Amino acid sequence: MGLLRKSVENAARRSGFADEEAQRAGRELVASPVLQTGPHCLLLFEPDAFYTHLFSLLGLQAQNREWHITYFVSTTTFKETAKKGAGWLRVEGTPLNLFGLPRSRMDGCSIGCANGPYRFALSNSKGEAAPNASAARLLAELPSDTFPSAAEAIKIANQVLWRRSFPSQVKLLQLDDFDIADLVADHLEEPGSWMSAHFVGDGSVADGILRVIDRLNAGPWAGWIRRTTDLFWRVEKDKVVPLRLEDCALKTNGSSNFELKFRPDDLAAALRQRAILPSLFTVFLVTSILPGVRVLGGCRQTVYFPLMRYLVSTGIERSGDFDLLKALKGDKRPSLWGHRVLKPENSDPFQEIERAGGVSPLLSKYADSSLAQSSGDLASFTKDQIWTELSGHIAAGTITRASSEWRWSES
Repeated sequence: MGLLRKSVENAARRSGFADEEAQRAGRELVASPVLQTGPHCLLLFEPDAFYTHLFSLLGLQAQNREWHITYFVSTTTFKETAKKGAGWLRVEGTPLNLFGLPRSRMDGCSIGCANGPYRFALSNSKGEAAPNASAARLLAELPSDTFPSAAEAIKIANQVLWRRSFPSQVKLLQLDDFDIADLVADHLEEPGSWMSAHFVGDGSVADGILRVIDRLNAGPWAGWIRRTTDLFWRVEKDKVVPLRLEDCALKTNGSSNFELKFRPDDLAAALRQRAILPSLFTVFLVTSILPGVRVLGGCRQTVYFPLMRYLVSTGIERSGDFDLLKALKGDKRPSLWGHRVLKPENSDPFQEIERAGGVSPLLSKYADSSLAQSSGDLASFTKDQIWTELSGHIAAGTITRASSEWRWSES
């Protein structure tokens, strides 16, 4: 928790907050260890992000909290064909390209890579900038600067929009993957830390966790936690690429021929140099599981996060640190559903804000609503194929608790 608190305070200073404010952010995290992990790298007024921020604000204001701390994932890619995600925003029913990028600059490109410049454009399919009144107002409020990455542009823009439109008594702090990279490096540079001495150590604990992931994917939990990459991503010019842990080294399978020794000092140096970034599993390890912070996420996180905690418990058990294992078991409600909880039918943040007369009056409206009135049709649960498969396994009785012998056996 001390390392995470330091990371939060450093991130607050980098976001322009004074030192005293940064220290208050750190103290509040310790007193109220909750992190919003749902909105990802989306502009504030994108519906998936906007209604999640409203939901968090309801809780923060009810508890008289000052800081809205979020994890701002930046290892995702642009999506051109769906016209959704980090590079898009629908305004007055029109999908707008945030940066006016051609398809060649979007397909397969990671939003966190420093391959800019990026400048906000809000252009439609004809290349027209800000084609309607709401888009024109928003473009006038967005920063006119150029940015090295799309993720950095959205992060800075969110700070500007938050200060302009959201309640002033709550401050927004976005922890991105580069903040978390430094946090992981902090762990690895402490020789006595569990992550340095055991999780990395001689490689056996990390390798054992990866083998358990493979076993989970061979049974009824298939698809919930995938080996998209092994613990870290390799950062290249236009994309982040998967790494594989082989022979105590992280390696790429492509033409780049990257190889990094799986040792604490080598990993820490590569993280500081932005040659690698932590995977989602590694992010949750240092932001939630080890420091004991509750995370609020989407419908899938309610399943994959407990599975991640299970994976970590197998590693802790293998390392022999039973005090840490006992502490992990003592966590109360370590995660909750907190993303896409507010999901009004035909949701349009711009229209809702205009009708309500601002974000604060809109918050009051939702505060007076029941969860049943405001949570929509729960399509994220009911129309998601992986949830349908899980329901089938539960009905058939094929979901069972794994034993420690199953975790680490070679069979």
